[in-house]
Amino acid sequence: MENLLAMILAGGQGSRLQPLTQDRAKPAVHFAGKYRIIDFVLNNFVNSGCHRIKVLTQFKSDSLNRHITTAWQLNRNLDQYVDLVPAQMRMGMNWYTGTADAIYQNVNLIRDVKPDFVAVFGGDHIYKMDVNQMLALHIKKSAVATISAIPVPIDEAVDFGVVEVDEEGRMIGFEEKPARPKAMPGRPGWALASMGNYIFNSKFLVRELLSDSKLENSMHDFGRDILPSIYNNHPVYVYDFQTNIIKGESEGTAGYWRDVGNLEAFYESNMDSCSVSPPFNLYNTKWPLRTVNWNLPPAKFVFGKGDNDRRRGIAEDSIVSEGCILSGGRAIHSVLSPGCTIHSHARVTDSILFPRVDIGRGAVVQRTIIEKGVKIPPGFEVGVDLEKDRQRFHVTDTGIVVIAKDTIIEV
Repeated sequence: MENLLAMILAGGQGSRLQPLTQDRAKPAVHFAGKYRIIDFVLNNFVNSGCHRIKVLTQFKSDSLNRHITTAWQLNRNLDQYVDLVPAQMRMGMNWYTGTADAIYQNVNLIRDVKPDFVAVFGGDHIYKMDVNQMLALHIKKSAVATISAIPVPIDEAVDFGVVEVDEEGRMIGFEEKPARPKAMPGRPGWALASMGNYIFNSKFLVRELLSDSKLENSMHDFGRDILPSIYNNHPVYVYDFQTNIIKGESEGTAGYWRDVGNLEAFYESNMDSCSVSPPFNLYNTKWPLRTVNWNLPPAKFVFGKGDNDRRRGIAEDSIVSEGCILSGGRAIHSVLSPGCTIHSHARVTDSILFPRVDIGRGAVVQRTIIEKGVKIPPGFEVGVDLEKDRQRFHVTDTGIVVIAKDTIIEV
C-alpha cells in the first residue's frame, strides 16, 4: 500500500433507519448476525494493507466507540491504528455541516500524518473492495481525485450523486441527487452512481478544503460542492467498482454493494446473506471479515428426539450466531445475532434478531426486525396482523415490522 491515510465518515444520524438508530450511529447497527456495518469498510482497508485509519464520529457514538475500541486494536508500534476522532469543533462552535467540513475540521490529522494520498470513505455501506486497485488507477491517471462508482437503476439514482465520464474514465459531469438522473450512454434505465468513496492527492485536498471553508454559500459537502467545483479544471477520474477483483470471490459475488441507509435496503441485504449462494459472501477465508470476539459458546439445537415433530430445534436457510439456543423452536430464512434463544414450538420466519433476543414458547415472528435484548412473550404473534402491529410497533410501507430497543411487550 502506498503512503495513504484512510478517513472514514461515521458520524451520520441515520434517520431513515429509525428506530434502529434510536440509540446508536448508523455504522454501529448490527448486520448479518455478529457484525456491525462499520466492520465492512474497516476490513476493506485492513485487507488492502492500509493500517492507518481515522474514524470520524459525531452523533450517538457511544456504541460505535465501544465496538471499535474492543474489536479493532492494531499494532501502534508498527504504525498501525484505527483511531476514533470525535467532533472536536476545532474550527468553531459548529458540528460537521457536511462531508467536506468533517474532513476540514480534522485537517490537522492530515498534516500530522503527512500522507501522499487521503482516502475518504463512508462508514455505512456493505461491500468488499481492494482499495489498492482504485489507488492504482488514481496514480496511473495522474488524477488529483478519484471517485468510485457503480451502475444503479435510474429510479434509485435520485438518492445518489450521478456521474458522467468520457471514454478515458475522466469525470465530465456530476449532479448530487438529481430529480432526473441522466442515463448511462448505451445503457438506458441505468445511471452511474457515486459510492461516496474518494481518493485525493493530500496537498490538493487540503487546499480545496481550505478554499471551500471560506465560501459562505457552500454546503461544505463533497458531492454538492467540492466535486462540482474541481472536475472541469482538474483531472478527476472515476473508478468502476465492478472491475474490482477480490481473492476467493466467485463471479456471482463480484460487484456487490448496498447502501443500507433505509429499513427496506437493510432488511433485504440481511436476507441476501441467508441465500444458499449469497451475493455477499461472509465465508471467503481469503478476505476475512473481522469483528469483535463475543466470547460466547457455540450455537445449540435441542429437542430433536423423543417428542413430536413440532418440537425440534431447527434452522433452515438461516444465519445462526454463537451463543444461540434453538430450544425446540425453528428459524426459517432468518438472521440470529449472538445470544438469541428460540423456545419450544416458536417459529421465526424471514426475520432479523439482534443480540440476546428471546422468543417465547409458541410465539410466531414473521418479517420482523427485533432490537437487542427484546423479549417476545409466549404465544405472541408479530408480523401476522400488520394492522394490529401498527398500533404497537413501527411498520414500514412494505410491511416490515420493527420492534425498538427496550420495548416491553405486554400480552
